Amino acid sequence: MKKGRIAALAAAMFVGLGAAQAQYYQIANQIPQMLRPALTGGFNYKGFVDASYIAGIGDRKADFLEFTTTQGLRYSSWFFMGVGAGVDILFSNTNDNYNPGQWGPSDGFDTSKGHTKTVCMIPLYSDFRFTIGDQKSTSFFIDLRIGASFLVGNNYVEIGDGYLTNSQCFYLKPSVGLRIPLNESGKQALNVGLTYQLLTSDYWYRSSSNVTLNSFGATVGFEW
Repeated sequence: MKKGRIAALAAAMFVGLGAAQAQYYQIANQIPQMLRPALTGGFNYKGFVDASYIAGIGDRKADFLEFTTTQGLRYSSWFFMGVGAGVDILFSNTNDNYNPGQWGPSDGFDTSKGHTKTVCMIPLYSDFRFTIGDQKSTSFFIDLRIGASFLVGNNYVEIGDGYLTNSQCFYLKPSVGLRIPLNESGKQALNVGLTYQLLTSDYWYRSSSNVTLNSFGATVGFEW
């Protein structure tokens, strides 16, 4: 009885080892197929241009009109990765407590600088895009941009009851929407969706702190 159990256990181990070995060889054989497009330049180039308008929410908020272009590679039918740049026009909102006349050098306020509610920013980002569905028919997309956005000029940006003190901000912009092909191959498409944007910056109102600007809106774009 004992010998029978040992023999059964040994047989099961050999079967399991054989299955694991077969799976290993299967994976090993697939690796060259996965790497071949990268080594031979078989990945597909894609480009995007997008326009967005997003409105700020919260006590310290700003609205943004954004134009961007993204260039990169389509690694599979469902995954794109690239880099991009754009131009943001920021329209900030202040509240009744904002009064730069009450601040001076002793408060950390540089009176030689101007202050504005409208300013230009330059976002630079990495872009990751996932497509759900067939490229040749209407499908869904999920887009994630991560990078930094840089203020143009040397003015204080008035927001809420204080002002931004960073010349660069952390930039995060996820979007979801519909991809609508414009030709039979599906390579050219119109993208429409909803988007969220997050910017973080140092912030000053009587003392230094930080602020997160949250905005929601819509985006429309063209890809080729």
